[in-house]
Amino acid sequence: MTDQLALFDTALGRCGIAWSERGIVGVQLPEGSDDATRARLLRRRPNAREAAPDGEALRAIEGMTALLRGERVDLTDVAVDMEDVAPFHRRVLELARTIPVGRTSTYGELAKRLGDPSSARAVGEALGRNPVPIIVPCHRVLGASGKLVGFSAHGGLETKRRMLIIERALLELEL
Repeated sequence: MTDQLALFDTALGRCGIAWSERGIVGVQLPEGSDDATRARLLRRRPNAREAAPDGEALRAIEGMTALLRGERVDLTDVAVDMEDVAPFHRRVLELARTIPVGRTSTYGELAKRLGDPSSARAVGEALGRNPVPIIVPCHRVLGASGKLVGFSAHGGLETKRRMLIIERALLELEL
């Protein structure tokens, strides 16, 4: 089966989602336009075809839109297809997925939890290649000093900041 994709509205703007029969394979945060959002998602999933979301894709969209409205939604039960993700990156993404709504962690803390405290940069690289942001909440990971660092989505750190404010996780952070 070919991957499918759709755009959907959120409090941040129009996001994109791609899915396979095994689960969600891609999420794209808003770009400057629908065409740019779609194109960025298609760069990672070039064979995806537009379709009306149903099943797991619809459930994921409903959860992500609720989360981005400020609801405390747990997305850990959304099926994610990480078949194309390298093993170390998969471990990092699975660990990041355990960070609860409204909480944050650091690259160094995740590295320690992986059993290799010296791997904070590798953790950052894995999160920078996260194919399913929001579902895998890489925006909840901060620099060692608790500062906002390292967000590759359109809008960069401002987008990360907005997401953390929506989740009420930014109260202790310097703006």
